Formats: sequence, C-alpha cells, structure tokens
Amino acid sequence: MNLPPTARLGLLGLTLALSACSALEGDKIDYKSASKGSTLEVPPDLQQLSRETRYATPGAVVSANALQAGQAVQPSGPSAAIDSLGDVRIERAGNQRWLVVNRPADKLWEPVREFWLENGFTLMLDQSNLGIMETDWAENRAKIPQDIIRATLGKVLDSLYSTGERDKFRTRLERNASGGTEIYVSHRGMAEVYSSSAKDATVWQARPVDPELETEFLRRMMVKLGASQEQAKAVVAASVQRPAAARVATVNNVPVVQLAEGFDRAWRRVGLALDRTGFTVEDRDRSQGVYFVRYVAPGTDKKEPGFFSKLFSGAPAATPPLKYRIVVRSEGEASTVSVLNASGTPETSANAENIVRVLADDLK
Repeated sequence: MNLPPTARLGLLGLTLALSACSALEGDKIDYKSASKGSTLEVPPDLQQLSRETRYATPGAVVSANALQAGQAVQPSGPSAAIDSLGDVRIERAGNQRWLVVNRPADKLWEPVREFWLENGFTLMLDQSNLGIMETDWAENRAKIPQDIIRATLGKVLDSLYSTGERDKFRTRLERNASGGTEIYVSHRGMAEVYSSSAKDATVWQARPVDPELETEFLRRMMVKLGASQEQAKAVVAASVQRPAAARVATVNNVPVVQLAEGFDRAWRRVGLALDRTGFTVEDRDRSQGVYFVRYVAPGTDKKEPGFFSKLFSGAPAATPPLKYRIVVRSEGEASTVSVLNASGTPETSANAENIVRVLADDLK
C-alpha cells in the first residue's frame, strides 16, 4: 500500500512511541563490549589502576604468584552450602556464590577466558600469574526493546539504540588444598544519567552490584565446563543460603567487621567483597591473611563525586590513590576484618570506619 510521505512519518512516530512502552527482555543476556564502539568516559574511581611494585610484608611472604605453585588452602567446613555436579560444585553464603572445580587452575584458565570472549566481552585484564581476568565495560543488548523498526532494519539502526547501562565482570581463580580451583565472579555496573535539569548532557554513574547477574554467569560457566543447561539450572536453584551474619564493631579503638565464620570462608568472601566494591587488589598474601588494596579517590569535579563519594565525601578533590591492607584474622569459627595503612599500622580514621561498613554491607 502506497502512503503519502506525511502518513509514513506518522506511522514511524507511532511505531517508535509503541516500542518505548514495550517490556524489556530482562531474562536474556546478549553482551556487546564497549571497546568495539566508542570509548566510554568512565569516572576515574571506576577504572582499575595499572599495577605497581608489590608491597612486601615482614617474614615469609606468599604472593599472588603462589597461584601458579598451588598454595595451600584449607577445605570448606561442614557449614558450607554445597551442590555438586560432576567435578563442579557451587557454594553460597548470603548473596555471594562461587564455583569449586576439581581441576587445576592452569587447566581452567583458557576455558574461562574463552567463556568471556564467547559471551561478547573484551578482556582488559588477563593475568594468569595473579589468577585474575577482568572484562571491558559492555552493554546487555538483550535489554533493548525489539520493536518493528529495529527488527526490520536490523544492524542499520542497531547502533542508535542503547540501554544506558554498562557492566563489567572480574573473575578470580584460586587453588585449594585438594588441587582444585575456586572461581569467583564479581559484577560492577554503570548507568547513564542526565547531569542537568535541562537534560542536555549525561554522565556515567555507578549502579548497585547485581548478585543475580553474577549467579547467571556462574551457571553459564558451569555449562562451559561440561554441565548441560538443565543440570546447571537445577544445581543453582538447589543451592541453599546459609546465614552469613557480619557486623561492625570496635576493638581497641579500631573499627572492624566481625564474621561468624572460620578463616577459610572469611578470606574467600572478603576477597569477593573487595572485588565487588571497586577496590583494586594489587596483591594478596593468604598465609598472613592480607589483601593489599588501592583506592582511586573521586575526580576533581565536585558535582560528580563518583563511585566512592559515600565513603570518602570529605576527602580533598586531588587526593592521590589511597593504599591499604585489609587483614583477616580468625580464631576457630570467628573472624575479624580490619584495615591497616600502607605501612601496616592499624587505621582508625573515618576512612577505615567507612571501609568496614561497606564490606559489612556486602558480607551480609
């Protein structure tokens, strides 16, 4: 049917209006790395810093390179929620989940690396000596409404659509005493928001961690490692949540997080919490219970305080990267997490109080 130009324009406008009201397909995942298009202007506190010379601690130090040598890790206690599938099992505490695979880390690195590439991501950090890989910021294209115009014209207009959200994922592999490997996946997200009441400019701001998105990628990773889709879904659904109480306290005038868990589980969960909350873990020494971390202060633009403004809102705009040691100490089935400064002295500042609160919130 031939329509006059004005009618065609009207039909186009009606189609666009209807598509804006369509439901998002939130149950699908179809990522496209931002590195394949224009580079995002990411706030400095949402970027990972390049690595510097590692810290040293007194005595015998087992650095992150011990991943290659298979450093000793005590097996999980009987309180762990474990669901097995072949040589893969999933553990859960609070809103955190991770995989335990009865294979050496060096046999899993390449399959896990392929997994992220196959899911549409570009790896910005790929360091097997640290056991860490991290994706670029990527967009879940499945959240874009599948309207008539997009379905008809396909890739011609595809680049004009955007969800206004970006995600990145950090994967950490650690060996355990039995020769197997623990795999942790942590999510960080951004959302594009208007920066003025006139709505003529936008900025990227952090959005909350999505534990369900982490779980979905762990499920898909189980499939990559040999499980069927149905088996992986069943195992994830069957995982039982165990109490994971964490509370903030003060011990000898030092702010701490207290956990009702032994060292093994506390160490693992604190590492995942650090990944989630945006700290740069430069190195880790499990034998001493120490994570060496670095934090990028918010940008100089006070109107855009950045991801950690709620933690360090009183810090000067030009604050250099802050260096800390997050220490896990345990006695039996109780653990304490504290903050030390770069020289190893207990930190009692407001920054330390804010850090332990953020960690406690994620560990609940």
